[in-house]
Amino acid sequence: MAELVKFEVSDKLMAEQLALVEKVRKKGKVKIGVNEVTKAIERGVAKLVLVAQDVNPIEVVMHLPLLCKEKNIPCSVIKTRKELGEKAGISVNTAALAIINEGEATKELQELVKKLAELAK
Repeated sequence: MAELVKFEVSDKLMAEQLALVEKVRKKGKVKIGVNEVTKAIERGVAKLVLVAQDVNPIEVVMHLPLLCKEKNIPCSVIKTRKELGEKAGISVNTAALAIINEGEATKELQELVKKLAELAK
C-alpha cells in the first residue's frame, strides 16, 4: 500500500488526533469527505487534514497530502475510515476530514501541529 505521509504516526498520536476531532466537532467546525476537504485545502481554510489509511482504492485520497504540502497545511493519517467517521459525529465512514475552526481547542491543535511538524522533519 502506498504511504500517504512520509512519517510514522504512533497509536498514541492517532488517539490524540481523534480526541481533538471529537472536541472540535462540538464547538468548532470540520469538513467531512474527500471533496469537501479538497475544497477546504484549495481555499486555504483547513488548519489540519486527517486521512484514513484504509481507503480503497487509495488513489481517491492520494492527492490530499500533496495539496496540503503545497498550501503548508499539516496532514496526518488515521487507521480507519470508521474511526474517523465516528469521531466526526456521523453514522458513516469517511475517508478524510479537515478542521476549519478549532473552537475552544486552539492549544491542543497547536500542540498537535507542532508534534506532526517534528515527525515530518
